[in-house]
Amino acid sequence: MIDKIQIRGARTHNLKNIDLDIPRNKLVVITGLSGSGKSSLAFDTLFAEGQRRYVESLSAYARQFLSIMEKPDMDHIEGLSPAISIEQKTTSHNPRSTVGTITEIYDYLRLLFARAGTPQCPQHHTALAAQTVSQMVDHVLQMPENTKLMLLAPVIQNRKGEHKELLEDLKRQGFIRARINGKTTELDDAPELEKNIKHRIEVVVDRFKARKDLGLRLAESFETALNLTDGIAHIAYMDD
Repeated sequence: MIDKIQIRGARTHNLKNIDLDIPRNKLVVITGLSGSGKSSLAFDTLFAEGQRRYVESLSAYARQFLSIMEKPDMDHIEGLSPAISIEQKTTSHNPRSTVGTITEIYDYLRLLFARAGTPQCPQHHTALAAQTVSQMVDHVLQMPENTKLMLLAPVIQNRKGEHKELLEDLKRQGFIRARINGKTTELDDAPELEKNIKHRIEVVVDRFKARKDLGLRLAESFETALNLTDGIAHIAYMDD
């Protein structure tokens, strides 16, 4: 695909037979005096033609539910993709509104990424994939002998609240330690958490030194951790 939108002989409204190349995949600002043709170029030429071509590519059945915009007055345009426009006067009472929510494509994008995308670790930039318990155990057993590790179950991830009932329930289940906001502590001495601040609580399910004979123990510990969190477990180096 070409790297620019080529416009030749644009005469929409007050445009005076202009020729213009606009780079693709860039943030482009169209500015000028009132009446200089900004809206004629952005809305009545670029958006109108992009929308018109998109609608024409649909089936006859789909087109009957959509209105086709009038073709802009110009000689030629190339490199144009389906377009979305949001006018300055468009208002929303929700401060969290985005281009995706206003144009109602957010849910479709979310489904596209969920179904067709490959999750990536934001820190290591590697692909994420589900593993069986056996694969998790094998991964730990490949670590250097006597490495001090702990198996964590993240029961709270960036959620506000004091979480007193959760911590008490974990103690009743027999757990002794948890890593709370990055600091490992015994549950009997767990700090009071501020209600309006997001917290992270990871239960310490097991602590061990990596050895080749720990396969059965690790499998049981992973099963416990995964049952606590609906399928998520972390391995971390043990705090000194």
